[in-house]
Amino acid sequence: MTRWFSNNQHLIIKLAFLIPIISVAAISISHVVSWYDLANPMSWAVYLSIAVEIAAMSAIAAASVKVKGFSVWFVFIIVTFIQFVGNIYFSYTEINEASKFFKQWVELTQPVIDAMGIDVEDVIAQKRFLALLEGGLLPLISLTCLHFFIQYEGKPKSIEELVEEIEDLKEEVKEEVEELKEEVEEINEALETIEESGPVTEISVNSEKPAVAQTTFSNVSKPVRKPGSLSDKMKRFSK
Repeated sequence: MTRWFSNNQHLIIKLAFLIPIISVAAISISHVVSWYDLANPMSWAVYLSIAVEIAAMSAIAAASVKVKGFSVWFVFIIVTFIQFVGNIYFSYTEINEASKFFKQWVELTQPVIDAMGIDVEDVIAQKRFLALLEGGLLPLISLTCLHFFIQYEGKPKSIEELVEEIEDLKEEVKEEVEELKEEVEEINEALETIEESGPVTEISVNSEKPAVAQTTFSNVSKPVRKPGSLSDKMKRFSK
């Protein structure tokens, strides 16, 4: 059993991140149905709720395989917002302000409610606050687990991949050295040109404009350094 866990630890970690996402999606299906039921028949509300969760799973899959483009995150933002609204609305409708548990909740949170400037006798505000906590935290849990799921890279790189990256880094270092040599040669040539021109012995003055001396010098342009440095490449490789 221990050997099995050791061989499948990366799969277990990925499942640990994925299970909360799927669980929240399943709970959100029933919660979002109550919100869609406000403007749709019950059958359509169920279909729409399932479609929203499928869209959320599709966005997760696209993000996990590094699909580029804002459309992936746009879809995920939309479905997450629907999850927020559906979960909060369902929680609000299920709160019974006459129940013993709700009254005890109000007593427990009275200092927080007072600090927020909410009247303790305002039952509607109390229900809104409780619904935000109960319904709004579920999508946040799903988003956090999604972030872990995407950032987790799984198995470490193989020796072949590391050797290939080392070879690529050697080529980049070689190119950088060649560029530095070319720049040094250009600078030396420019310095030799300045030395061969000799000291300035004549200054031409334009008589039409008062006391304006015009001296002609050779312009020496320093080569522009291309972006990127060896240190940046070494940092990128070390990640």
